[in-house]
Amino acid sequence: MRKLVLTEYLSLDGVMQAPGHTDEDNEGGFAHGGWTGPQMRDHRRLNDQAFSRAGAFLLGRRTYEIFARYWPTVTDESDEIALALNDRPKYVASQTLREATWEGTTIIRDVPRAIVDLKKEPGRPILVVGSSRLAQTLIEHDLVDTYELWLHPVLLGSGKRLFHQRSPRVDLELMESRSTPSGLVVLTYERRETASTAAV
Repeated sequence: MRKLVLTEYLSLDGVMQAPGHTDEDNEGGFAHGGWTGPQMRDHRRLNDQAFSRAGAFLLGRRTYEIFARYWPTVTDESDEIALALNDRPKYVASQTLREATWEGTTIIRDVPRAIVDLKKEPGRPILVVGSSRLAQTLIEHDLVDTYELWLHPVLLGSGKRLFHQRSPRVDLELMESRSTPSGLVVLTYERRETASTAAV
């Protein structure tokens, strides 16, 4: 069985919207796009490691389209992120996308069923990055094995949040904690088996 790893950039008050740049996602009038800027150098170093460990990638449509516009154009053979994304299987969750032009991409419609089947396959972990609506669907259906939360030293006040009132209870165990001089803290949690999960 392969694990599903959910990797998310979060502000200290739990916002995950548009961390990369100003025009990434303005939905709801969000005005803080690019709020992870001071930690970008740390992102690059840590993501080289995270992406190289992944066996496949699962993305929501918006994140997929952002990635698909950029990463296929990166041909530097020393770029670990580009090598992983361009060479390994990619799955995009969408009800409306008709064609995926990025080589190695499969469109999935029924997320819970497809992910259960993918996790049954042998191989390295499936990495989910960003993709707020997809992430919430995965959490609601209890499909996440590892939460890797990148906490940034900023309070945004408003914006899309990873966890909401429909999120089920999940007991977790802290596996690793890393911090950087810029104030980024990366917390890695894995599911802790309880009596209820053991019975499933």
